[in-house]
Amino acid sequence: MDKQTFQQAANLSAALADRWWPHVDAALFEFGILLPHRVAAWIAQVGHESKGFSSLAESFDYSVQGLVVNFGARMPVKLAGTLGRQAGERVVPLERQPRIASIVYASRYGNGEAATGDGWKFRGRGLKQITFRANYEACGHALGVDLVAQPELLATDDRLAARSAAWFWFAHGCNELADRGDFAQLTRRINGGTNGLDDRRQRWLRAQQFIHA
Repeated sequence: MDKQTFQQAANLSAALADRWWPHVDAALFEFGILLPHRVAAWIAQVGHESKGFSSLAESFDYSVQGLVVNFGARMPVKLAGTLGRQAGERVVPLERQPRIASIVYASRYGNGEAATGDGWKFRGRGLKQITFRANYEACGHALGVDLVAQPELLATDDRLAARSAAWFWFAHGCNELADRGDFAQLTRRINGGTNGLDDRRQRWLRAQQFIHA
């Protein structure tokens, strides 16, 4: 896959292709994501997670209903009513977003309770949106960087953002799922559920049109 093929497969602007191609190419090679069907599936999944290779940090800009739908029991309806996007607000103000993250991601996968702020500190970052303290620790160990001390690096260092996405894929057996063509299960492995499955499939179909043996 050359840069032009990557740009077409991921449906990127020339500027985004220039930005990401060197890092993506190196990361895919480093973690053995080389077969065309693996690369196409990786681009599709990562493309969805990063909003088309344009977003490297998770937003908690949710409507009240969005909080309830996405986080269920972790975000009680009454609390969602005060933290979600209010009438007249275009986005949830940044001072409220850490509260949301700290509540819904509390006491999970190495995160402390809500008061620690770990949910916001270890929110999704990088092309894959690495989330939770335990995953930051494992990722940092694999990449040789202390991501627990400096979690923001996944959103500020493009090379690490790409490597973290390739590492997660490799470490969680995503090559094998791609080999089986089990895209729904692959989505669960990446996302924990099937959020955005239709968009992921559309990206997968497009990528396959340009990446082939």
